[in-house]
Amino acid sequence: MSDLSSTVLVVAKTARPIFRCAECGHEVAKWFGRCPECQAWGSIEERGTASVTRVVAGAPTSKARPIGEVDIESARALSTGVSEFDRVLGGGLVPGAVVLLAGEPGVGKSTLLLETAHRWAEEHGRCLYVTGEESAGQVRLRAERTGNLHAEMYLAAESELSALLGQVDQVKPSMLIVDSIQTMSTVSVEGVPGGVTQVRTVASGLIAMAKERGLPVVLVGHVTKDGSVAGPRVLEHLVDVVLQFEGDRHSSLRLLRGIKNRYGAADEVGCFELRDDGIACVPDPSGLFLTRREKAVEGTCVTVIVEGKRPMLGEVQALVAKTNLPAPRRAVSGLDSARISMALAVLEKRGKVNLFQKDVFTATVGGMRLVEPAADLAVVLAVASAEREIALPADLVVLGEVGLAGEIRRVNGVGKRLSEAARLGFKKALVPPDHGPLPDGVRALVANDLVSALEVLGLNRKRSSGKGGEDKSEDD
Repeated sequence: MSDLSSTVLVVAKTARPIFRCAECGHEVAKWFGRCPECQAWGSIEERGTASVTRVVAGAPTSKARPIGEVDIESARALSTGVSEFDRVLGGGLVPGAVVLLAGEPGVGKSTLLLETAHRWAEEHGRCLYVTGEESAGQVRLRAERTGNLHAEMYLAAESELSALLGQVDQVKPSMLIVDSIQTMSTVSVEGVPGGVTQVRTVASGLIAMAKERGLPVVLVGHVTKDGSVAGPRVLEHLVDVVLQFEGDRHSSLRLLRGIKNRYGAADEVGCFELRDDGIACVPDPSGLFLTRREKAVEGTCVTVIVEGKRPMLGEVQALVAKTNLPAPRRAVSGLDSARISMALAVLEKRGKVNLFQKDVFTATVGGMRLVEPAADLAVVLAVASAEREIALPADLVVLGEVGLAGEIRRVNGVGKRLSEAARLGFKKALVPPDHGPLPDGVRALVANDLVSALEVLGLNRKRSSGKGGEDKSEDD
């Protein structure tokens, strides 16, 4: 048996070929037509040979202790000074944590990080901002325009890993921002900047430095055409936090969404407003996703979703129009198209709402993305309201998941959702059975299934355009 105090010994045995994915860098023992890690076709390539090795035991780097004796004060999160950023991070930046911030070009990633660097320098001291995409002068101009200048903010334009580490040794910052990871490279490995090998090696070096020094590091990442984080998939596994910065170019609203978080909830959302003079937090975003009208309009319905711990009101709009096309259109914006297709099929089969030879358009207001099952009933009722040409009450919110049998299922956090609706002035709520206690000022309209929900709201009869305004049943 080897001595545990000896150094680590690596003994080479036999050689075997290496097969590596060109997309994500995943290594496999044999060739595959499809990468088992990233599911890309035709990306497995043979990359020379490697030796099968055996590692014997060596001296441990630190002594194992009972978990109750481990010091946690050095791992307390520090506030960044940006409240919505702290919400998504789980309270702030943990020393030694590595955060990957991804988003489309021009969405405002650099503006957000300049604001964060400014607030961090005011509260915690020196911050180093390393840019590989712009010159230092260009970043200074943007910082001056947004009012993010501080004596403890240091700026460097570097694109090589060793030079970046030299800047860290010289400046000794309490936080490091790298914009972006795809522009950084190292001479220790081959490949172009932004390639799989370069990104993986640079990220591994920065992560090792962050853990060794207890330095929080924020990395900016590019995205692909489908909106996912660019680079090898292993990059998302290596970092501690992965954030997605989203927003429509034609809107000032920006959403910071958590995808992975080792120190907090991974489904939190932060709301920001992008302005000419910088970026500002939006602590109460519910009003941004609603349309204020003097009277109710058919084809609209309001629901409440929960993002992390935050309830937010969202409005679903629907438009139903006759068409002469053999295949009617089903257009969706801000909603899950597959779930909308199922909801329309349930509405037509169980609710007896005729959508034959009719185009159906569904959308959300304010660029909100509604993928929660709690919005199913709101979508169905908005379509029924548009087809029946009957407006829903303006002070009504709708909660519930719709099953394929037409039943309405209970959703989680009904009390928290309706408390937010009551705060914004809604008086009635259409909810499934067993909804629990309701906040003061909200009256419950209970529906067991889709048919009863249509009856409660008067959507089981189609309004006639004839004389006298008499209602006409669909069966007449």
